[in-house]
Amino acid sequence: MDLSIVIPLLNEDESLPELAAWIERVVKQEGYDYEVIFVDDGSTDRSWEVIMSLRASNPRLKGIKFQRNYGKSAALNEGFKAAQGNVVITMDADMQDSPDEIPELYRMIVDDKFDLVSGWKKKRYDNTFTKNLPSKLFNAAARSMSKIKLHDFNCGLKSYSRKVVKSIEVYGEMHRYVPVLAKWAGFRRIGEKVVEHRARKYGVTKFGWSRFINGFLDLMTIFFVGKFGKRPMHFFGLWGTLFFMGGFLIFLYLTISKFFFDQTGMTQRPLFFFAILAMIIGSQLFLAGFIGELISRNAPERNSYLIEEREL
Repeated sequence: MDLSIVIPLLNEDESLPELAAWIERVVKQEGYDYEVIFVDDGSTDRSWEVIMSLRASNPRLKGIKFQRNYGKSAALNEGFKAAQGNVVITMDADMQDSPDEIPELYRMIVDDKFDLVSGWKKKRYDNTFTKNLPSKLFNAAARSMSKIKLHDFNCGLKSYSRKVVKSIEVYGEMHRYVPVLAKWAGFRRIGEKVVEHRARKYGVTKFGWSRFINGFLDLMTIFFVGKFGKRPMHFFGLWGTLFFMGGFLIFLYLTISKFFFDQTGMTQRPLFFFAILAMIIGSQLFLAGFIGELISRNAPERNSYLIEEREL
């Protein structure tokens, strides 16, 4: 199959018929062998009934329905599992992403050999204060930490090679940082395309201010897991050793001062308690690294490496 289009959605029954018709018109014009996978993330409106109605008239449309709302990351992950196309394109269901972008996103994967192409909504129709400014700050932080030169990590309109979607797991709220997940999985050919951002026609936004706090925390998680996930002792052991040695040297200094320079009241000095605290923290960090190593060594995916080609 040439193309899989994965569309996570929540309460979008108004936009689905128009979106499905637009996608069908574009892909038929290009002659793709395709499928469209709608992932209903626990909608409480008629979204699932609309999906079933659309599927009755077009068997290339498929549906996955969650029992409740699990979030966009879970919806994308299930869509990736079900996708059969050599190229996988994701887009939102609210009609703010244009299906007319599909042919070029497909071409950049097939002809230009990108592993992943991320959309960049250069001109937006969102409220500048509540969305644009925070998005720019988080995109700048993501660029700095990941070293991936993308302007819009959170754009829902992306295209992937089949290898990418079958090699990564999207969980929590990590859908914002799929390019980072792909990079840590060994995919380095990551591109960007300016895409059209359309004004909202149906429904209301599903995201609030909490997504910015969660997004920052998820970025820190991605950075830590990607760098130290299989060698936690390199992080915890290093800092544990530094804390413990710092506290031990301070304690040694206080001991020498008491016995050789006749300074009394060692336990009444603030440095004494700081030294004890530093050694306790250092020991805890070292033990955390040791336990992390035990967990990592016994994890079933401890030797899961991506092999690009194999000839035996």
